[in-house]
Amino acid sequence: MDKPRPAAVKSYLLDLQDRICEAISAEDDATARFHEDPWSREEGGGGRSRVLCEGVTFEQAGINFSHVYGSALPDTASARRPELAGRCYQAMGVSLVVHPRNPFVPISHANVRFFLAEKPGEAPVWWFGGGFDLTPCYGYDEDVLHWHQSAKAACDPYDERFYPRFKAWCDEYFYLPHRNEPRGVGGLFFDDFTGAGFEHAFGFMRSVGNGFLQAYLPIVRRRKSTDYGERERRFQLYRRGRYVEFNLLFDRGTRFGIHSGGRAESILMSLPPLVRWEYGWQPEPGSREAELYARYLQPRDWLTELR
Repeated sequence: MDKPRPAAVKSYLLDLQDRICEAISAEDDATARFHEDPWSREEGGGGRSRVLCEGVTFEQAGINFSHVYGSALPDTASARRPELAGRCYQAMGVSLVVHPRNPFVPISHANVRFFLAEKPGEAPVWWFGGGFDLTPCYGYDEDVLHWHQSAKAACDPYDERFYPRFKAWCDEYFYLPHRNEPRGVGGLFFDDFTGAGFEHAFGFMRSVGNGFLQAYLPIVRRRKSTDYGERERRFQLYRRGRYVEFNLLFDRGTRFGIHSGGRAESILMSLPPLVRWEYGWQPEPGSREAELYARYLQPRDWLTELR
């Protein structure tokens, strides 16, 4: 199996962060800028966090790069993967969450990452992970179809079995068991991925990372000028609560970041700037809000049903 090249992965991830920030800024307006916070970690490594706040199109967008390393993993990670005990490690990735201002533009999340653990005299342990997913407040068939077509297009050059496999994994992962509902309409999720060797796996991770903007920006452009009122805004803030619940209770990246001593501001930049909860809220029957639950927050084979 070909040898891992962490320096090449890091170079790609830094460039990906740059490209996504430039595209999001351009899609917002001419004055939208990301604030950057370079940070370092006492145990080893650091990163650069970039956040755009109070834009015209995006109420908040955070695009993070991190590269952390150390002589030993947190006990929680070693317990999950005993073969990692006693190894030095490095983990790097780009993670982003975009919270639009207009309720008709979906929230979106993407992440691509690489992990490497080494020990003298033994073969390295490494893998890639990542994906992207979409969380609308108001569903549109054409948006969901485009999103999943883009996900499939990112997968097919590497293996036509990847899209159905990683689509199903995404549906399973981004699920709120205490609410008995998915977080959104899914996309891709993969982890512990080594593919047919390092170069094959690295190529696939790049395809997913590069595919995010192609999947998301056409949806933003279709919906960002849609008229909305107080009702739609209140529902958007209510649905953001589900996003908060998932990220704080279930997200692996959040847990790893906190347990490995990561920078809290960067880890929690995925949370929206405004959110609300309402006790016992139910959508009005026949409303657009009810349609979200009945049609879009359901496990579906979107490409077959909407094609």
